[in-house]
Amino acid sequence: MTHYSIFSLVRNALSGHAHWKPAWRDAVPKDGYDIVIVGGGGHGLATAFYLAKIHGITDIAVIEKGWIGSGNAGRNTTIIRSNYLLPGNLPFYEWSMKLWEGLERELNYNAMVSQRGVLNTFHSDAQRDAFARRGNAMRMHGIDAQLLDRDEVRKVAPCLDFDQERFPIQGGLYQARGGTARHDAVVWGYARAASDYGVDIIQNCEVRGFLRDDSGAVVGVETTQGAIRASKVGLAVAGNSSRLAAMADLRLPIESHVLQAFVSEGLKPVIPLAVSFGAGHFYISQSDKGGLVFGGDIDGYNSYAQRGNLPLVENVCEVGMSMMPILGRARILRSWGGIMDMSMDGSPFIDRTSIPGLYFNGGWCYGGFKATPASGWCFAHLLATDLTHELASAYQLDRFATGYLVDENGQGAQPNLH
Repeated sequence: MTHYSIFSLVRNALSGHAHWKPAWRDAVPKDGYDIVIVGGGGHGLATAFYLAKIHGITDIAVIEKGWIGSGNAGRNTTIIRSNYLLPGNLPFYEWSMKLWEGLERELNYNAMVSQRGVLNTFHSDAQRDAFARRGNAMRMHGIDAQLLDRDEVRKVAPCLDFDQERFPIQGGLYQARGGTARHDAVVWGYARAASDYGVDIIQNCEVRGFLRDDSGAVVGVETTQGAIRASKVGLAVAGNSSRLAAMADLRLPIESHVLQAFVSEGLKPVIPLAVSFGAGHFYISQSDKGGLVFGGDIDGYNSYAQRGNLPLVENVCEVGMSMMPILGRARILRSWGGIMDMSMDGSPFIDRTSIPGLYFNGGWCYGGFKATPASGWCFAHLLATDLTHELASAYQLDRFATGYLVDENGQGAQPNLH
């Protein structure tokens, strides 16, 4: 750190941050734009950035009912990976992984991308064979994957319980390039970069309805800051998708569920990578501040509330203790709930809707954060060209009618019980 940056940091700290330069422009909405993106989370802001950078479209507004990143972008466990099985998912998530690897250079912003590795443990011969198949599918698509035996897992994750009789760890599928990223830094980085291209970021601007022409096409949005007209409107609002679509008389093939997550008190380094438990739905990593960040199943009932319930807290902690008993000695500092758009096959949508002028990005289930860069990339392509990007060709709204499902886990909106 230079002397200038040290003195600048001290000056701003002692002045109550009065001299900090805003990272992006907090814009006032114009009467109209070429494109309005509803949702100021990672997906919406990434879409705006790639529209500007790749397609040269800058007459864009990103509108957010709260502050940017106040939805699911700030309510997740920050894991990034591309260890999928099906051809409809593998190229998409691998492209997202590659974008993650270059994101900080692309945005000139420290998103704290940490490729510490992701491990999925297996506990039976059948599960080993399923993970071997997944690893082979990954390698066939040029994605790194290693099938580790018990001793190799012990080397990379010695904190796990290898002696339990009920769920013995036999090995794991390891992706060394996977890891974590700082969720709020990702939002801020995309916001700053999009704003620098001239994109208007409008906070505290809630959509109350859609503007329609005589043919029924969407030609803008009605908001708490007035009407905003647009040639195209893109929805990227995570768990609020159904509510917003209903304002346009559109029914989506998704359900909304709460997904809880937790963070412990700060600890010395305990777990060096992100681990997912194969004998129960539980995943954990350790933040740079030392907190253990973990989560599990969705709540089984439909809800739009950003809070969870105690039975799920008990369930998540019980499964976590089965994998990592030392977790029981850590105190939980806080928990939070994100609203998940759960599709019936567990995969997302990036598509035009049946209403002209209205485009949809949602249904991300458990995979929204890791998909952020590729989601923005493909949604920007759709909004700019009216053509589906080949990486998102499987994510069509009509796939339940046509039978072309992307059934990665066979779980959909049900709790993901392995």
